[in-house]
Amino acid sequence: MAEQASALGRVLRQAGGQEILDVLAERLSGADLTTLLLEVTRRRAGALAPADVLRRYGHDRFVAPARVPFRRLRRAEDAVLSAVPESVELITLAPVTPLGTHSAVGPVDQNKVVSTIRNSEVAADPTNALALEAALRRRASPDVVRLATLQRVVRAQHFEGAAHYAHFTLFALVTAGRDTGDLAFERQHAAEHLAILADAVRACGVKAPEARVTVLDERFDRVAAGLDVVPDPGRESGRGYYTGLCYKIHADGVEVGDGGFVDWTARLLGNRKERLLISALGIDRLAT
Repeated sequence: MAEQASALGRVLRQAGGQEILDVLAERLSGADLTTLLLEVTRRRAGALAPADVLRRYGHDRFVAPARVPFRRLRRAEDAVLSAVPESVELITLAPVTPLGTHSAVGPVDQNKVVSTIRNSEVAADPTNALALEAALRRRASPDVVRLATLQRVVRAQHFEGAAHYAHFTLFALVTAGRDTGDLAFERQHAAEHLAILADAVRACGVKAPEARVTVLDERFDRVAAGLDVVPDPGRESGRGYYTGLCYKIHADGVEVGDGGFVDWTARLLGNRKERLLISALGIDRLAT
């Protein structure tokens, strides 16, 4: 953060001071800001030669092809999809989402997301977009919503190691509904998600996937007690992101999935009775 602040200060000094940032961030309407940035981008693109584009392609981690071979990745995708029951609707998400989908709906720093100049952002986590779709459906109908997808996503933060990429494929699963009391929603759908995730990982050739569950609220001890899982009380990641209970999925000792309860649809719909469970699996990791 200190490095970013230093870089921002340098840029503002070159651009004429803090006022220009205030104008761009707060005073211009979204449409006017888009108009300005489109012209800036047009001029910058107009100054590029084909050799400049090739040079950037060779060095930009965001545009490099996936390291996992296509056929291997596709086999893993097909295997995971084979485990999705008919009760779950598979949908195809757009590659971009509204600006703020990851930072306003889910508490992710905006700097970890690739923002566009058209008030949108490149998909970084399909569970966020599925939550938006689930909220729209929940607004229109009282029925429980079960959705899943496969999506190639992009994340801007730097990762280390051969198993980490700027873009990768995630299988995502969400279930949205209403609190029915006695943690009935939570007990039913936590078991459903973990069963689907286990079947999906086994379909990829892993004989004994392991779910490690962390209880974040003592009331959810009853939920965890009904699951065939390994307790993971020492987990630190996900606290403040998930509510009640969260879990990680491991395959042959490697973390390949994550999930838990979140308050996103409750906040999107302004109704504290709304419940949402999200899960995801990293297809690239399952394919390696």
